Amino acid sequence: MTSDVIEQAHAWLADDPDPSTRAELHALIAEAVDGDSGAMADLRDRFAGFLEFGTAGIRGALGAGPNRMNRAVVIRTAAGLANFLLSSRTPVDGRQHRVVVGYDARYGSRTFATDTAAVLTAAGIDAAVMPRELPTPVLAFAVRHLDADAGVMVTASHNPPQDNGYKVYLGGADGGSQIISPADTEIAGHIATITSVGAVERAANGWSNVGEDVIEAYVSAAAAIARPGGPRELTIVLTSLHGVAGSTVVHALRRAGFGDVHPVPEQAEPDPDFPTVAFPNPEEPGAVDLAVSLAQDINADIVIANDPDGDRCALALPVDDGSDRWQMLHGDDLGALLGEHIASRGAGGVFANSIVSSRLLGRIAAAHGLRHAETLTGFKWISRVPGLVYGYEEALGYCVDPVAVRDKDGISAAVLVAEVAAQAKAAGRTVWELLDDLAVRHGLHLTDQLSIRVDDLSIITTAMQTLRQKPPARLGGSPVTTVDDLAHDSGELPPTDGLRYLTADDTRVVIRPSGTEPKLKCYLEVIVEALDDPAAARAVARNRLDTVRNDVRAALDL
Repeated sequence: MTSDVIEQAHAWLADDPDPSTRAELHALIAEAVDGDSGAMADLRDRFAGFLEFGTAGIRGALGAGPNRMNRAVVIRTAAGLANFLLSSRTPVDGRQHRVVVGYDARYGSRTFATDTAAVLTAAGIDAAVMPRELPTPVLAFAVRHLDADAGVMVTASHNPPQDNGYKVYLGGADGGSQIISPADTEIAGHIATITSVGAVERAANGWSNVGEDVIEAYVSAAAAIARPGGPRELTIVLTSLHGVAGSTVVHALRRAGFGDVHPVPEQAEPDPDFPTVAFPNPEEPGAVDLAVSLAQDINADIVIANDPDGDRCALALPVDDGSDRWQMLHGDDLGALLGEHIASRGAGGVFANSIVSSRLLGRIAAAHGLRHAETLTGFKWISRVPGLVYGYEEALGYCVDPVAVRDKDGISAAVLVAEVAAQAKAAGRTVWELLDDLAVRHGLHLTDQLSIRVDDLSIITTAMQTLRQKPPARLGGSPVTTVDDLAHDSGELPPTDGLRYLTADDTRVVIRPSGTEPKLKCYLEVIVEALDDPAAARAVARNRLDTVRNDVRAALDL
């Protein structure tokens, strides 16, 4: 086994086009041969297989070897994508295939984008590269705006600094959405046929840069989300968590009329090390501490936070209790607020959210005479709902303008958040009161998540098997009345590895393995009638949700 790994490593070394990863792998091989057990374990992990290409593209830690993100892996992936397009996709409007390539500020992103353009160009595909580091929603917009056949975004979104990734969008009949099956499997099949990176042709030049007019068109579209003539008196603190969204969000907000915007200085510029946060994710504890501190200093009305690639949006507000405390809204709360706002503006069409997000959006849609759809987790599904006018996912993803961007978009969502908050302020109300209004009308929907991170993925497989064989009989003191195994084809949703439980008191629990991290995720929701006392209902709901959490943890036995 040891000699096999060393042999594979030497073969990879000979085919690696990158001097830096060649040097890294050469040193690791030498250490392993000298008997370093840690180096050998590292080597085995790097050659345990290729990063799996799926509906999220590929994502992983940077480094040498097939199970890491590096130039060799990216070149193979780009070649597989090129072969897929040329063999099975008819070009939009019958012209030459066109692919738009974007990238963020992570380590390697610009190089990976250039390698992709070089492979596509050599294959006879018209490649257009973003002119600089830009957010993911701008790339998604460009795919539709330029009638491209596909788009590639080099980003690892809110993953740790050591990671990078490669996300693929398809134009034409797919409308600029992220890939789904069978396209992902077909692309993976083409990637698997690439046996030598050195044999993949790469052009030295010949690709183009996306024009600034496209970025300008995106900013204009995002700014137009806020209807003209409305209130604009609002002090906003903004953080992009060292990512690439900051300047684009500021431009969109100011063009929409929100001029009092204050970026957090320490986090405003792109920095692939993300030095001020443990994890560059607005959901993580401490991520928005600097933003809240600035908001307290300048007496701001709201804090808006984007993740590093700008496709997620979070909102923090001062707590309505006379203190100086601030609180981040749960993604479901913000999803409901934006949905109510869009519906109240007279939108026609379909609202959609994923099965792990709150059921409140469905009630809001029904109250406004709108259709509502549930999808599997991920915007690759939400964005494909026919007639979509608004879609969201509890993990801070919001699609508020599907005509422009068929994906979650934290920038246009930020503009809409500002409009909601400004209108509330002009009416002498708070955003918290808007949430209370929804609770009184539709019941207080309280959601939370229990996530269990593992080092061994077999633990998750075993836990899911155990739950299928022995489902919990009660959750939160209420009998479980329905158990849905989402791995079975229901006719409503494509099969997926997940379980959904409903109880007699309308509590819902969904349990599924994460698609991007070594985690088992449990999504919890309780509903309590609020009537005229949302605060009391919230306390009851919190106690019930805590009990449900404990019951789920006990059922998992992890």
